[in-house]
Amino acid sequence: MVEKGKPEPGSRNAARRTTIYDLAALAETSASAVSAVLNGTWKKRRISERLAERILRVAEEQGYSVNLQASVLRREKSNIVGMIMPKYDNRYFGAIAERFEARARAQGLFPVITCTQRDPELEFEAAREMISYQVECLIATGATDPDRISDFCAAAGVQAINLDLPGGRAPSVVSDNFGGARDLAHLLLERAPHEALLFIGGRPSDHNTAERIRGFRAAHADRGIPLPESAILACGYAAEKAEAALEARAGDLPRGLFVNSTITLEGVVRWLRRQSPPAPVEIGTFDWDPFAALLPDCVGMVEQDVAGMLEEVFRLIGHAPDAGLRIEVPTILRRHL
Repeated sequence: MVEKGKPEPGSRNAARRTTIYDLAALAETSASAVSAVLNGTWKKRRISERLAERILRVAEEQGYSVNLQASVLRREKSNIVGMIMPKYDNRYFGAIAERFEARARAQGLFPVITCTQRDPELEFEAAREMISYQVECLIATGATDPDRISDFCAAAGVQAINLDLPGGRAPSVVSDNFGGARDLAHLLLERAPHEALLFIGGRPSDHNTAERIRGFRAAHADRGIPLPESAILACGYAAEKAEAALEARAGDLPRGLFVNSTITLEGVVRWLRRQSPPAPVEIGTFDWDPFAALLPDCVGMVEQDVAGMLEEVFRLIGHAPDAGLRIEVPTILRRHL
């Protein structure tokens, strides 16, 4: 159901777009002052910082973004779809970007992608800019604050979809992180059935990490193996953080290591190479990389179904599903025994 007074997401004709005159009325100022603030010349006009902040706040609340593509205004639809990407530093996000572009073009759409470095302010600025180019749909991939982006898109009459990390105010397509982690943990525990594993990498406040930890715990519970809190090192994804966490950890490593990303795996491998004598470990990694799969200690990896996830995303484009919809796509367990 569409909330009264708000346009239906994905619909260009559901409501007229906010103008600078609307913003001027709401901010109780002149249209020329609004224009100066939005085009960045307000300081030269001697407009106060307080007024500038009020105008920007009203603009954000109304989902207003300066339109840099006047030619698009003359068309009913732009056929542009945008994607916000957190990083390009692993095969998973690279595959999402490549598949998204190919899938969009196959549907006669023009894809635009920007990388925002997991910075919520960069994410929001990217959303503003893309909406100024009249994107038909904005896909927030791995966004740190997806609900803020969704609210802004809704105010502008633009459809938003969350990918990889879920939000509560737009439909979300995510991997089955719980099921994939449980399966990978079981694979490791089959090879060391009486000893708890070590989980390393990720952020506990991150939905995907939390779900993987839940699956990791469930596999131990299924086998009746006690799991101490010290067995979970959610130290962040960065390789250097994983390396530092292992360096600071006291005691011998367990036989089985559950590594929460291929980026984290880099730090784990660097640390292991410095150990003398070599630590006898077996590694399972959540995410897949063909080169990492060749490591002699790697017994399995969880591959996220990028093609399946993007099929679900494109199935949602142009429709108005419930904002709370969450689609979980099964993962693929690759055994390297």
